[in-house]
Amino acid sequence: MSRILIVEDEQHIAEGLRFNLEAEGHEATIAPDGERALALLLGERCRFDAVILDVMLPGKDGFAVAAELRAAGHYVPILMLTARGSAADVLRGFEAGTDDYLPKPFELSILMARVKGLLRRRRWNEQEAPQAAAPDVYTFAGRTLDFAAMEVRVRDETHRLTVMECDLLRYLVRNAGQPVSRRAILEEVWGLPPDLDTRAIDNFIVRLRRYIEDRPAAPNFLQTVRGVGYRFVPEP
Repeated sequence: MSRILIVEDEQHIAEGLRFNLEAEGHEATIAPDGERALALLLGERCRFDAVILDVMLPGKDGFAVAAELRAAGHYVPILMLTARGSAADVLRGFEAGTDDYLPKPFELSILMARVKGLLRRRRWNEQEAPQAAAPDVYTFAGRTLDFAAMEVRVRDETHRLTVMECDLLRYLVRNAGQPVSRRAILEEVWGLPPDLDTRAIDNFIVRLRRYIEDRPAAPNFLQTVRGVGYRFVPEP
């Protein structure tokens, strides 16, 4: 059984989501605002396997909640509900550390599929990857990518990864030495529309470079391939 936190101030939506999640065998808890969500996740240290987080909340909005969770080192998978499917909202959500998004109004079946996808991806990263994927622990140039623990270790520093960061790094490692297009990352790694603003990817790469590069502004391992996308080079 998975525990899901629903952060939604519209009671009829929150109750409907809880009813359907419980019908699928999950345990669901409702937080009516961002402050209560942060209290549960950070203050009371309640364990949840995923969070459904609305953007438009009284007090702290969903972007602020996601950013505070990530700043505190909490990497529970987050599905953000946006009022619009605009690129600006999606980018803000990704930059705050969310793992997936869904514009309102949404079809319940789509939301349930997205939640299942987040839970499946987390289990996949934390347990055992398929043979076609990168190994669970990958070491290069004194750096360790631990996909099972969802973290990067460089010398005496450890950086936790979100689900999306972990998926992206695994994909780049699996295609080491080969240029990977932004379109492929959007579609094959994250299952997102190919016409989404590619700044979403660029912002992820910037963060990953901070984790593994000695000089993020002059990267050796996560190289830019002009006009295409990126390439992971373990031995530059």
